[in-house]
Amino acid sequence: MPAKPTIVLVHGFWGGAAHWANVIVELDKRGYDRIHAVENPLTSLADDAERTRTMVRQVDGPVILVGHSYGGAVITEAGDLPNVRALVYIAAFAPDAGESPGGITAEKPPAAVANIAPDSDGYLWIAQDKFHESFAQDLTREDALVMAVTQKAPLGSTFGDAVTAPAWRAKPVWYQVSTEDRMIHPDNERRMAARMNPRGTVELDASHASLASRPKEVVDLIEDAVNGTSG
Repeated sequence: MPAKPTIVLVHGFWGGAAHWANVIVELDKRGYDRIHAVENPLTSLADDAERTRTMVRQVDGPVILVGHSYGGAVITEAGDLPNVRALVYIAAFAPDAGESPGGITAEKPPAAVANIAPDSDGYLWIAQDKFHESFAQDLTREDALVMAVTQKAPLGSTFGDAVTAPAWRAKPVWYQVSTEDRMIHPDNERRMAARMNPRGTVELDASHASLASRPKEVVDLIEDAVNGTSG
């Protein structure tokens, strides 16, 4: 049997690489022994895309690039490298050329948009006491509390950074919609997915944090991408 590809996981706003913990454990159970999780600075789309490209370039062999939330914009910008075989979007932004996460959000604001606020240095935070209901309502209070306290805030300007050349126009795509998402409107997710003509789409009755609450189904989708691009 051919060797499994490397899985590169890209986090979004208000979290770091550890948000993929449950997915990493599930991938390991299924025999994936080459897994990387990018730790993005969340300072600009250009910075985050270059950090992701740097990791992908270090991989010898095919890569499945997986992005959650704003990480979808990152893989859209950075996924043009030749060893990237597929893009997998997990409740994620998938902008077209000239579009930004902020512009997409403004088109159809999600339920929890009012719970995001800037600090005096221009970083955007989800109010800690609103994090559970906004980002991860299908996790336990304790798990959501850890996410709230350890959240990694992006520079507000990053919301307005536009994609230049979307990789999904040239790469196979898989997409997971979270039907109870309060951070990206589910209808925005459906619209972004549909226009990419994905090879596979799954809707989960999940919060924005589907990577934490539904890791088995998320890994099922990643495996669909692996199987759909093998050979």
